[in-house]
Amino acid sequence: MERELAFFEGKIVPIEEAKISIKTNSFHYGTAVFEGIRAYWNEDEEQLYILAGKEHYERLLKNARAMFMELPYTAEDLVEITKELLKQSGVREDIYIRPIVYFKDLKLTPKLVGYTPEIAIYLYPFGAYLDPEKGIRAKVSSWIRNDDNSIPSRYKIAGAYVNSALAKTEALMAGYDEAIMLNANGYVAEGSGENIFVVRNGVVATPGVNEHILEGITRALVIRILREDMGVEVVERPIARSELYIADEIFMTGTAAEVTPIVEVDNRKIGTGKVGEITKQLQEIFFNAVRGKVEKYKHLLTPVY
Repeated sequence: MERELAFFEGKIVPIEEAKISIKTNSFHYGTAVFEGIRAYWNEDEEQLYILAGKEHYERLLKNARAMFMELPYTAEDLVEITKELLKQSGVREDIYIRPIVYFKDLKLTPKLVGYTPEIAIYLYPFGAYLDPEKGIRAKVSSWIRNDDNSIPSRYKIAGAYVNSALAKTEALMAGYDEAIMLNANGYVAEGSGENIFVVRNGVVATPGVNEHILEGITRALVIRILREDMGVEVVERPIARSELYIADEIFMTGTAAEVTPIVEVDNRKIGTGKVGEITKQLQEIFFNAVRGKVEKYKHLLTPVY
């Protein structure tokens, strides 16, 4: 990245100028709504591809509206702004894009009406969030995933991620890499920031969107790859904690996590304790697709240059 820039209050500025006041309303009450988007550099083509940019911004705008935040942009507008931000920044590497919508008002009342929403977008050089090659060790958390009637996990609300931070920290301090969170009904929900998939007898199961999870965009892509390219049956259903311990394979998905294998849960090896065959094949197709090497999925990619 040649220059560190951000889109802030309607224009692209040096990152040093993209500042909010300590009085900013959303800073105090966690009412910001955000997204995580990746762009992948294809060295052979010398091209940078934004993965599912339109889909991410459509979700962001829907979630923002649910929080009474109306912005004067379409998803297409925000993709074009992001392309320009990447170009002006001279990005020629894998990069993480963080758009965030917040109430910029300098007032101290926890409400969602009568305030002014604003959007900022910045870039973050970001390698592998977890270990996609060796896999990770996970711990079932003592912290329960937010209930949809409390703080909806599907909205990616900043304040909701205190729930994730508590679970992730507990896992790290216990010597694990990631947390697996149950919902209030006692079924598996997701990781601290990832969707989860369990493989048993050649069938892949994943919690449905009514299990208090994020409706993941990477999740949807992975389900499509499994079904259409690999011929694997995928079912969306409740998953009991006990199923984790007898699974053949487990993996997590997300913009940050991409496709990350879980090789151990609560000190129990999953399958052989190594990355499973379904997960390996999925990773190969996924990582080729996001770099523009699979024609079928190029419609999900926005070229920057």
